[in-house]
Amino acid sequence: MKRINQIITGIAAAVVAVIVILSCASSRITDRGGAQLWGENCTRCHYTPPTTLYTNDQWDVIGTHMQLRAVLTDDEAKKVIEFIKSANQ
Repeated sequence: MKRINQIITGIAAAVVAVIVILSCASSRITDRGGAQLWGENCTRCHYTPPTTLYTNDQWDVIGTHMQLRAVLTDDEAKKVIEFIKSANQ
């Protein structure tokens, strides 16, 4: 009986973990532009710094890092970085 309770508890913990991870994943609708993706994803965890705070090269590095943290697709990350760079001009 104790073993069954451990198995059930383990399964329940795994289900909760998957739900939490999926709730943090970005939207997979691909028709969103960089500005919308920036607003939806970047502000979930922190304030959005002014685009002029970093150079375009620095934003490339930040974008790669944040793509992993925010679970963005390559296309989504590209759109966000393009938006930031266009605002930097």
